Amino acid sequence: MPRIVKSTIIDAPTDAVWAVLRDFNGHDQWHPAVASSAIERSLPSDKIGCIRRFKLADGSELREQLLALSDLEQSFCYCLLDTPIPLFNYVAHVRLLPVTDGDRTFWHWECRFTTPVGEEERITAMVSENIYQAGFDAVRAYISIQS
Repeated sequence: MPRIVKSTIIDAPTDAVWAVLRDFNGHDQWHPAVASSAIERSLPSDKIGCIRRFKLADGSELREQLLALSDLEQSFCYCLLDTPIPLFNYVAHVRLLPVTDGDRTFWHWECRFTTPVGEEERITAMVSENIYQAGFDAVRAYISIQS
């Protein structure tokens, strides 16, 4: 079972980064791969169990469910329900921690999933770079524009 663990430092306070990431339906505002997003059944985007349906820039559609969200810990957990990618049992965790030296944010993003035999390396690289690293870079740029 592949496991990806990625982290970065964002030069902004955790509250600023959390304001961006907390909106489970807001990733279409900052992630370059996401073209549009909507929460099903008009639920609030911070309601545990809500499902976001989104389209990627290439036109493919995915659905993810919010499993946990904690403002106190500045963390959330979600799972992938539907995807055209051979990625199964995907569960991800995001957590922010303060870096008090400079009022910065440590962002930890990790997941576990299964994929067909022989696809592990390709899928792991795709998620790690095209989703996680691209997300880090995009939030960093988004926050600098907002400041």
